[in-house]
Amino acid sequence: MAAPQRYSVVVSKDYLKFAAAHFIAYPGFPEPLHGHNYQMSVRVEAALGPDGYVLDFGVVKRLAKALCEELDERVVLPERSDCLTVRGEGEVVSVTTETGDHFAFPRADVRLLPIVHTSAEELAAYLLERLRAALVTEAGGRALVALEVGVAEAPGQIAYCRLTCDG
Repeated sequence: MAAPQRYSVVVSKDYLKFAAAHFIAYPGFPEPLHGHNYQMSVRVEAALGPDGYVLDFGVVKRLAKALCEELDERVVLPERSDCLTVRGEGEVVSVTTETGDHFAFPRADVRLLPIVHTSAEELAAYLLERLRAALVTEAGGRALVALEVGVAEAPGQIAYCRLTCDG
């Protein structure tokens, strides 16, 4: 008996990008504030529908582009850091490192993310979860088999996060 066929669609467009500033910090190590021109890619695996689609490319492109726009030209900061103190105080978001270094950013320029580190890996996991939640309502009832998001912080440097879905 032949193995069942598996289908997936991949979206990796030039406009799925965001420029953001960040710094990685873990106990004993904060790196300097710097930025990247990030590139996002998405792979969706699902059964082939009666319309011949896994999922309409347009839906994936629209949702992924909206996520990139939320992060574009922002400072991304981890709300769950194990070594940074991040506080929103009025119109300012302040960050204090273990060593007492202090940053202050205009709130409008910051995206606080529910992650521990602003690594490409954790950004991919964050974007994957946001995309999964959006696809639940936008996928037209299709049962997703797997979802994968890639975040490249430079050409040839890509972190992926993959989620196998329950259906």
